[in-house]
Amino acid sequence: MKIPDVAPGGRILGLGHYQPANIVTNDDLAKNMDTNDEWIQSRVGIKERRVAPDSESLEDMATIAGGKALAASGLSPEEVDLVIVATCTLETQIPNASAVVAHRLGIKAPGAFDVNAACAGFCYALATASSAVRGGAARHVLVIGAEKLSQWVDWTDRSTAVIFADGAGAAVVGPSDVPGIGPVVWGSAGDKSEAIAIKDRQDFLRQEGQTVFRWATTALHPVALEACERAGVDPSELTAFVPHQANLRIIEAIARKLGADKAVIARDIVNAGNTSAASIPLALSRMLERGEVRSGGLALLLGFGAGLTYAGQVIEIP
Repeated sequence: MKIPDVAPGGRILGLGHYQPANIVTNDDLAKNMDTNDEWIQSRVGIKERRVAPDSESLEDMATIAGGKALAASGLSPEEVDLVIVATCTLETQIPNASAVVAHRLGIKAPGAFDVNAACAGFCYALATASSAVRGGAARHVLVIGAEKLSQWVDWTDRSTAVIFADGAGAAVVGPSDVPGIGPVVWGSAGDKSEAIAIKDRQDFLRQEGQTVFRWATTALHPVALEACERAGVDPSELTAFVPHQANLRIIEAIARKLGADKAVIARDIVNAGNTSAASIPLALSRMLERGEVRSGGLALLLGFGAGLTYAGQVIEIP
């Protein structure tokens, strides 16, 4: 038996993102429910979010973001041999989004599967992609986080409608002589699985906001520190901290405890809302596009959400 050549490490070769054109402001939401701009900003930090029309599917958004990441990586579709889509909001369970997106991008016969770890999904998928590259199961992997949360939200319920939004972010992972994706720290708290849930297809997404807030602001700081430790990086060396864009208060609470004084903190939630598995790659891609972070810097990614699941890793910014 011949063992395939393996790479010492994996790294991100390119990023891409997509947001729907339709902007929904807090004032727009106030027309249909008992809320206002001040109330929303004071509790979750969001000013506006993007919502896709009925005619725009999750796969549509994933394809655009994936195509941009592929272009940024300099690879052709023929060079990708695995596609992973992280999502928890597919309208139907079959077919999976990854095979559909791969076909649309002209990627021929790749391995293709979806990952549902909700808001931690991109970090789970990125860790899986890195392991596949290092183990020789794939050479180049397209990883996409894509969500269309708007179709699972009750737009008269201010506890959820003010938070969630639509979008996609993507990364291409390839081999590297020097690892550019650190070891993942992941886990779950299944005893709190009912804190964020959709009971069935006739129901909407519901969450226990206070339960999630307490868990996120107390349990995740050690995860972030452990991800840095496993990567051999001190928080003071971080260029950026890119947590899941769940709630601005949660983001700032974790950032304070982390002690990454030189890091730019992703606050994409203000204008993008909570896009679940899409939020981390979407935020990082937009930060790079705006020049807020530099190529070659170190970023700590930290995903957390329904399940409850969490995952974090340090990456080198492409």
